[in-house]
Parts: sequence; C-alpha cells; structure tokens
Amino acid sequence: MKKIIAIVVCALLLLSGCAPKMKEEQVVKNEKSKKETSIVPSYQLSKENYRMILPYKPSKARGVIVGQLANRMDIDEVEEGLRRHSKEFFDPETYYFQEGQYLDKDMVYDWLGRKLTKKQLEKESSSQISDLKKNGYTVNEEKVKHELQQGLNPSIEDEQSKEQQEKNPKYLSHILEQNFLKEGKDGTARLQGVSIALAMKSVYRYQTETGGPYKYRKISQKEMLEQGHQIANTILKRVRQMDGLKNVPILFTIYREEEQESPVPGNFVQESFVEKGSSSFGKWKSIKEEFVMFPSSHANDKYFDDAQMVKAFSDEVAKYFPNYVGVIGKGFYVNGEMKRLTLEIPLEFNGKGEVLGFSQYAFGAAKEILTGHYDLEINVKSSTQNESLIYRDADEKEPVVHIFH
Repeated sequence: MKKIIAIVVCALLLLSGCAPKMKEEQVVKNEKSKKETSIVPSYQLSKENYRMILPYKPSKARGVIVGQLANRMDIDEVEEGLRRHSKEFFDPETYYFQEGQYLDKDMVYDWLGRKLTKKQLEKESSSQISDLKKNGYTVNEEKVKHELQQGLNPSIEDEQSKEQQEKNPKYLSHILEQNFLKEGKDGTARLQGVSIALAMKSVYRYQTETGGPYKYRKISQKEMLEQGHQIANTILKRVRQMDGLKNVPILFTIYREEEQESPVPGNFVQESFVEKGSSSFGKWKSIKEEFVMFPSSHANDKYFDDAQMVKAFSDEVAKYFPNYVGVIGKGFYVNGEMKRLTLEIPLEFNGKGEVLGFSQYAFGAAKEILTGHYDLEINVKSSTQNESLIYRDADEKEPVVHIFH
C-alpha cells in the first residue's frame, strides 16, 4: 500500500510542475570498471524502499528468469522477496539498490544446466578442442573442460530414461543476483553487499521423448534443501573468485517454487549471511512465510479465523450484488501471522454511479469486518479495467478508497 501512496504522490508532484531533487555523484567503482558519474535521487519513496542509481542498469542476466520459472507469481515474488529479506542486512536508508551486475546471462544459463558425465565431458571437450585447433587456436584443454563443466543440476546419462529422470531431477531453476551500494567519505558509492536467491523446484516436469507427454516428479522440501545447500556452496566458491566479489558480504536465500498452475506463489524457506571475505557458510536460518489462497481448504484448515473473516466480507458484498462471482483473496503470512491481505472483486458495472455506490459499500464492509494489523488491498474490477481500489497500511486505522476515472 505504501507503494500505491508513493505513486499518487509522485503523480501530484508532476502535475504541480515540481520535480524530485537529484544529486550527482560518482558511483559504482569496483575492480572491473572505472568511476561512472550517475544520478541518485535525494528523496526516498519511503524508508522501506531503496533509492536506485540512475541511469537504471538492468541485470546482466536480464530476461533469464522469465524462461526458467513457470509461474508468473513466482517470478514477482523471487525478485520482491529477495529485496524484502535483504533489508535486514542492507538498510534502505543507507544503501542504494542496483540489479545484479556480476552474474551475466551466459553464466547463469551455464550454471542452470546439468553437470556432464565423464563420457559426455570427453565427447564435448574433444569436439570443441578439435574445432579450435582446426581454426588455428592454441588450446588450453583443461580450461575448455572446466568451462564445459559449469552445470549445477545433477548429471544424467539418458534423458529418455524415466528411471534416470526420476532419480536425477533438475532442482535449480534460477539464480537471482541483487547488488547494494553504499556511499563512502569520498562521495563514491561502492558495492558493499550482494544478495543471491536460488529458486528451487517443488515439482520437476520432464519428457522422455520430444513432443511426448509431460511427467511430474515431486521434490520434498528436505530433498530440495539438501541440494540447495550443495549448490550454494559451489556458487559461493565461484563468486569469491570474481573481481569485485572477493570481499563483500553476501546474503544467500533459498526459494521454493509453487506448482506451475498454482494461484499463489511459493516462498522463501531459508537464508544464510556470509561475512565479507568468507568462503564458507554458517548456519542456515529458517524462514517461515507462505501465501494462502482464499477461499481454499488449506486456508480453512490452517487459518480458520482469517478464512471466516474473508467469507464474512464476501457474504456482505453479496448483499449488494447478489449475482457476483465472489471475492478471491491472497494472504501473506510470516511466522503464522497475516501481514498482507489482497482481495479481488470481479463485477460488471453499468456506469460510474454503480462503481461509486458499490465502492462506498465495500469500504464500509472492509472497515467493519477486515480489522487487524496487516496491509489490506481490495481491487474492484470490471471485465475491462480496474474500477476502484480500497487500501490500508498495517499501522493505519481506516482504509482509503480511490475511484479510477
């Protein structure tokens, strides 16, 4: 909700002819690059949001995540959730945010592949070495083999074997990097922290023949974490060998994806903070958070009171529009406590008068029924557009309503 307020405030600033103050600094200095003059906004949208260095630099692995995570909500949550967990270690009031600038697209794709068996490595390296020699290049054969053996997922001899696919699923879907910079006494901002999220599968989908039916193999959380820890160890050793990443603290997180058709995203399950200069992990800390769909049997079983509250609100809305489809909700829980509730009400309207009247009614129902210390967002939608928005921050007593024109 604070994001929504910030957007409205920015719009008002633009309409009044005001522009946010910017300050010019020399930023982004590491072992690989020279100083670059960039712009950093003097204002933060809120204490919860990072200031971002301009011009905005996209991730060096931009676009990879879209092809690796099947559920769109997982894509959003991995990115937003990693930033959320990073705030505990890299304070938004003193750190600047930048998308990952060290793990590039080719590197990430290589790491997401499978390890090669000894036979596969010999075949691939022999072919590549032969081609290089034919073209007159001096070949370092060990380097060629090393570059070919970058995959972090388990090796497999025969991808058409159901038994081998079941025994050696791909666990790792994506590696997301985020950078955090801090301004020094000389006015130069340098990299002072890195966060890395390992997106891991809960279900492995595979084929044993091209164009054949998909098969599915569930992956338990215990199995996923065992593999995730091994992968994290390898990645840590690799990034510590990169220029610019040898002596910075790194936050590692493990994210468990949801199934492809799930209406809610997965969740982060563990994190471990590696001190600067260290190449080993301490303890992994459990993260107890999850997204819950309303209505659902899981919500009724685990969060009965909240499920009844959402139902009561839905029943109240039905009194105004008896033929409506129903309220669809998503709750975000941390340590068993709801932190955010997002509801969507799909309706058909015949005019703005109906929108205004219904929004006022829903506002009153929300005020009376949806009480509690959590962020609240209610989106009222027609088939063509958003009609109104009712929202409340966790620390506010009453919601606010906005009618879209």
